[in-house]
Amino acid sequence: MSQEVDGQKVDTRKRKFLIAATSAVGGVAVAGVAVPLVMSMMPSARAKAAGAPVEVDISKIEPGMLLTVEWRGKPVWIVNRTQDMLGMLAKHDDQLADPKSEMPQQPDYCKNANRSIKPEFLVAVGICTHLGCSPTYRKEVGAADLGADWPGGFFCPCHGSRFDLAARVFKGVPAPTNLVIPPHQYLSDAKLLIGVDPATDHLQG
Repeated sequence: MSQEVDGQKVDTRKRKFLIAATSAVGGVAVAGVAVPLVMSMMPSARAKAAGAPVEVDISKIEPGMLLTVEWRGKPVWIVNRTQDMLGMLAKHDDQLADPKSEMPQQPDYCKNANRSIKPEFLVAVGICTHLGCSPTYRKEVGAADLGADWPGGFFCPCHGSRFDLAARVFKGVPAPTNLVIPPHQYLSDAKLLIGVDPATDHLQG
């Protein structure tokens, strides 16, 4: 079919086809824009994992060594303490601000001399309770830069706070409290689950 417009014949069938084709291409373009937008609005796997429990294989952590994992965007330390390290913990209570862990910086099941479920494994959030820096692991006893009475532990390079190998804070430093012990439980001798309280199997906030 055709019709005359301004003295010229126009094939209306072709015009309708071109309009339809242009609309279809436009629709595809819009869809192409919409898909990335929707995808960007969806939570990423990393974001979803940030609040989820973290399972850790602890079988390869050698005695005296520290492993750092991420839980809820925070570093969590897992230290396999030796018997010598554990033996040092009772020798400097008088130098600590909270040796009995009276402040609620740990679950009740870790309110003990080792601040742990299993004596050898310390599980602690590696963030200084002063201003949020991450202390360094200084396990060497009597380190020259930390003093002859240094029993091994964690030293915050930002402002000098010190913590022992149970993550308890020493007196006279900027940090006001012991390091936080997160909820955790052991699934087996080789598997640790961070973020879940063993008493209730409940995800902790």
